[in-house]
Amino acid sequence: MDSLFVVGGVMGLMCALTVVLKVRTIGWGVWIWFFSGWMIGELAIWVAGLQLAFVALWILFVGTDSTGFGLGLSAFMASWVLLAWALRDAFDAGAVFQRALSLALGPDYFERIPSSRRNKVRQQILSKEWLWPFRFRRAGVKYVRNLAYTEAGKRGLLDLYLPVRDGERRPVLLQVHGGAWMVGHKSEQAQPLLHRMVESGWIGVSINYRLAPRAAFPAQIIDVKKAITWVKSHIAEYGGDPDFIVITGGSAGGHLSLLAGLSPGHPDWQQGFEGADTALQGVLALYPAVDFTNRYGIRQQDRMDAFIARKIIQRTREEAPEVFEDGSPISWVDRPGVVESAPPICVVQGTHDSLVWVEEVRRFVAEFSARSSQPLVYAELPRAQHAFEIFHSPRTSHYLNAAAIWLEWVRAEHERSS
Repeated sequence: MDSLFVVGGVMGLMCALTVVLKVRTIGWGVWIWFFSGWMIGELAIWVAGLQLAFVALWILFVGTDSTGFGLGLSAFMASWVLLAWALRDAFDAGAVFQRALSLALGPDYFERIPSSRRNKVRQQILSKEWLWPFRFRRAGVKYVRNLAYTEAGKRGLLDLYLPVRDGERRPVLLQVHGGAWMVGHKSEQAQPLLHRMVESGWIGVSINYRLAPRAAFPAQIIDVKKAITWVKSHIAEYGGDPDFIVITGGSAGGHLSLLAGLSPGHPDWQQGFEGADTALQGVLALYPAVDFTNRYGIRQQDRMDAFIARKIIQRTREEAPEVFEDGSPISWVDRPGVVESAPPICVVQGTHDSLVWVEEVRRFVAEFSARSSQPLVYAELPRAQHAFEIFHSPRTSHYLNAAAIWLEWVRAEHERSS
């Protein structure tokens, strides 16, 4: 019994360390580090509460006289200090977002949103939201499931998230899931964002797409282009505005979102629908992969480079250099006219992301911002891990507030220039 308490404390401390330490070069063990840091970090309040309950019950029923109690309690207390540190960063994320929006859009960014829309967004976070991590459904949202936008079977389906009240020419948010281009489903990610925006009057579209290794890249971006075409052709039937679509996604979904925003009409990805308009009005990319080639040698992960070549593109860089280049959002920055015609972009990245290195995203942001006339909002969140916003947490609530403000700003600027 004594060892159980000590093991529990030591395990709690080890898990807390995965939240506050940046670890990225431990081979495939990085996936374990990521998963622990992600779950423990975003559920820190629940984890600390469960640990406190465990210690209280132990004291009540077992007592404090055992030889290992002091060691176990010390480990638990150390983990609580680390979790409190992580929670401080999560609750302070609102200031990071506010600074990022102000720097890119100007100090009057909030006033540029019409007053009728300003009351649809929040600037505070509510415990009734972040205390319930997996409560996504909202009374103001209805669903249309499994509409086919290609002939790829289950991988060619999309879901619509619609306001309960009917309307016309509502702005559209197109969600592209992540999952290393190999896994994932339209119902698994961006649920907090989709429900928040649809409840405020937007229309959400969440897509499946063909996955590797069954379908090698660029099948994934081709499917995203087909989804954009479907939305522009059909969304008016559901009350949406086909002339205003913002795309969003995280990780592989962020990568595909950036590619879609930077490459409207790219002929290699629109064979069979060459004349279709695939231009977008905004890109909200979270922790996006930005470089298939690792051209600057930033990420020191040979296994990741081999994984992309073997599983995703399924050819070497020497065999298909154009696929690696076209598939890297950073390579589009130097292409004539791309940055000048790109839509507004918002990128969100965590400093402690174990899977997408923050230095790569910084490089993309710096190169793009130096050439663009459109503002690029870049929010870098201290100690945030990959996939931080998939379920509710204090940090997710701050992200939802900032994302809603940015989306409404983009909509207002679009209407102002139309």
